[in-house]
Amino acid sequence: MKTRTLSFKFTLIFIGFTVVALLMSSVLSYFNQMQMYRNQCEKNVQHVASYLEEILMSEGNYFLFYQDYFLLHKDDLMIPIDFGTKDIIKSEKKFKELFAKKYPGEIFTQSSPFDEFDDELKSAYTVYKHQYYLDKFEKARMDFELIYVEYMVPAEKPYHLTYVLDSMREPRMIAGKDFIELGITVPNPLEEHKKEWEAWETGKRPNGYDTFDNEFGKTFAFYTPLYVSGRKMGIIGVEVEIAKVNREILLATVKQMMAIGIMLIILMLLLLYFIRINYIQKLIKLQEAIADYSLSKNPLVAEKLTAEGNSGDEISLIITKFADMIYELELYMQSLSKTKDELQNTKKHAVEMSELALKDPLTGIRNRNGYYNEVKKLEWEISDGEAKFGIAMIDLNFLKKINDTYGHEIGNRAIISLCRITCSVFEHSPVFRVGGDEFVAILRDHDLECADILVHEFKRKLESLKNDSRLEFWEQTSAAIGYAVFDSSVDSDYESVLKRADVQMYENKKAMKAMRED
Repeated sequence: MKTRTLSFKFTLIFIGFTVVALLMSSVLSYFNQMQMYRNQCEKNVQHVASYLEEILMSEGNYFLFYQDYFLLHKDDLMIPIDFGTKDIIKSEKKFKELFAKKYPGEIFTQSSPFDEFDDELKSAYTVYKHQYYLDKFEKARMDFELIYVEYMVPAEKPYHLTYVLDSMREPRMIAGKDFIELGITVPNPLEEHKKEWEAWETGKRPNGYDTFDNEFGKTFAFYTPLYVSGRKMGIIGVEVEIAKVNREILLATVKQMMAIGIMLIILMLLLLYFIRINYIQKLIKLQEAIADYSLSKNPLVAEKLTAEGNSGDEISLIITKFADMIYELELYMQSLSKTKDELQNTKKHAVEMSELALKDPLTGIRNRNGYYNEVKKLEWEISDGEAKFGIAMIDLNFLKKINDTYGHEIGNRAIISLCRITCSVFEHSPVFRVGGDEFVAILRDHDLECADILVHEFKRKLESLKNDSRLEFWEQTSAAIGYAVFDSSVDSDYESVLKRADVQMYENKKAMKAMRED
């Protein structure tokens, strides 16, 4: 009766533990996943907004011209609703051919006089750029699985916005053909769009988001003001759906907890069975044997107790004493040795992962993280008065042109080619890839002493590739280089040396550009 009562108590304890553990883990798991997703969601949309902001800002004054012309002539511009990549290329080609016709012998650049263009040329440019920008916005929306991406400009009416770039194309029929409805103006009341108007009025990206319930479901909208050449232009908006994700997280959490619950119940039953067979029944036998010995004082009972003590479990410790203690100690030492081996393997794996975290996957050299570690060492050396180093900055030319013309795979090969040349010239110095097309070599010892010679050798190698007519354009590696040597009388920190190297590299790039234009 007592044994059954003990088993019953164990069962209640295990059931209570399982229920509490499931409830707590379910709640914690759900809210943790929700918080992680929302944080990640906010980071993702901010990344998208920054990416789109960079695209528009990179155009400089020409984006100002595009927007001003678009807003004045949005009703006259006709852009097919189903345009694609080929249409963008055709629009660009049409604009450049028209430019060449009106400005013979000139090449369109950022310094071209847009204000002097006639309406035909301005319109062709605006159509081409609108297709280009809209394509970037739509691809960002699809790539990041967003609900909506738009660029808006406040209208003349208070709390009204004009959509300049709208990732959801609205059709309008002209002469039996579908074109995009451009420059749609809609009211956005302040009470429903607080963060949107905060972004415009303050000129800063606000913390938090606006929440909407619309045809897309429940969405969160994030906003970023756009500045070009110091002028506040408009607002970039990014919307992401949350309700669907909430349901999926909740459903996933429930399924996960059900699976864990079933496993815990099975393990609980197995554990109860194990306890009963190996402990409770043995206690009953020991109790009977002890009672028999207390009555009969028969030494055979002692032998029976000793026989029961050969299993090596906790109950057997009462009988076997030191023998089982030694056995348990041996098991403990084996377990300790196994744990030690596992810890060593874990440490080795951690070291390997740490090395991978410092390695650039494309070129195989150290990445930006490795570069920052090296900079810390140099800062320590500078503070100790023992610094002797130089910095060579290398920047690949024409990467965007190579990517756009030949594809990103060829662009990667161009980056790898420049990396090999850099490492071969500065073979005694650590070389880091600090950006998509930027490398930094920390000059030490021999390379520091021979910096002028090595930089000349670097330029000579690139010149030989440039003059090799057998090579493709992307194989004729072109890059600008600049270097500077630490001088304790001039430089107080690493950043000072870096700036001088950067200035020299930029001067080299300008000189190369001037030579190409000549």
